[in-house]
Amino acid sequence: MKKLGFILCCLLIPLSMDAAPLLKNGADQLELLLAMVQKKHTALVVNQTSITANGTHLLDTLHRMKVSIRKVFAPEHGFRGKADAGETIRNGKDLRTGIPILSLYGKNKKPLPQWLQDTDVIIFDIQDVGARFYTYISTLYYVMQACAENGKEIIVLDRPNPCDYVDGPVLNMKYKSFVGMLPIPLLHGCTVGEIAQMINGEGWLGNHLSCKLKVITVKGWKHGQPYSLPVKPSPNLPNDLAISLYPSLCPFEGTSVSVGRGTHTPFQVLGSPLLKQSIYSFRFKPEALEGFDKHPLHQGKYCYGHRIDASNVKGFSLHFIQKWYHDYQKEGIADQFFTRPQWFDLLMGTDQVRKGILAGKSATAIESMWQPALQQYSLIREKYLIYPDYTPDKK
Repeated sequence: MKKLGFILCCLLIPLSMDAAPLLKNGADQLELLLAMVQKKHTALVVNQTSITANGTHLLDTLHRMKVSIRKVFAPEHGFRGKADAGETIRNGKDLRTGIPILSLYGKNKKPLPQWLQDTDVIIFDIQDVGARFYTYISTLYYVMQACAENGKEIIVLDRPNPCDYVDGPVLNMKYKSFVGMLPIPLLHGCTVGEIAQMINGEGWLGNHLSCKLKVITVKGWKHGQPYSLPVKPSPNLPNDLAISLYPSLCPFEGTSVSVGRGTHTPFQVLGSPLLKQSIYSFRFKPEALEGFDKHPLHQGKYCYGHRIDASNVKGFSLHFIQKWYHDYQKEGIADQFFTRPQWFDLLMGTDQVRKGILAGKSATAIESMWQPALQQYSLIREKYLIYPDYTPDKK
């Protein structure tokens, strides 16, 4: 299917032996970071992905180096990344260091002014996956806004984007929510550092605000260069296949179709108990699984569907949603497909996709509706790119 948007190669295969030693994430450049935070009180926004090349957590590394860490802010899924999607994260203490942990996923998604009184700088080091509705960049937005309002500095330790495309509908700000804070496409094609620069540069913090921002860039990486995540970024994205499919399958969360939450293959299967075994021979039964999902859709029921081969999935694809909607139509249960239409629209950032599907429009016709905004975004994106494009060696 031809895409009019700017598409990059997806970073979902392991680095070659030659490339791996050359890559250094922001967290691996401690000499730069220590110079920036010397004699300053810091706070960290980190989770289980905030590790250095030797597998040590950034908090443990900086604590051992006697950096003054006043607190840790925990995003969705928590400090250790074990909480379900949408589950409230509680305040507490890190058992290893004794440092207070304050939740940014619950009542307060933005650091309160009193939380920042004893802090000079916030270090943000979280692995993103490149999709707008993946909430870590929403947390970044609120942290930057709090820094701007309270005169604090933020340092972003950058990491590669493992699904590096520019594709999908651009958020209509009428659909702004925590799964879509910024007027960017479903796949934004940026690293967290580039997104941070864009937030500042485009004035998206509001009220003419801009925060003091520094980015420690990735060394040895270019846009589109293959990269496989060493740690799963959240409970239900356990591997590269799930990450590659996540942008196209996450909108199913607004439907009655299971994406495999409550199985050991989340975002790698699709299924529904509303369809018959005669249509799909493959089946799975979602259950409460520790480390994946405690309350999955259709828990304890057989869902009939299929495993997904991602070899031909590049960027965002409407194919899956449309195919399953047509299957529901054939069975005369189309009215049971969009069970959470408002949530579907928030994930898409627009109601045009859902309405287009209901109207029977083709994928090409629906995609054409977001092309002008996508092209405009691509021009904005160019201003904030830190990394050039990767060109594979030809043998």
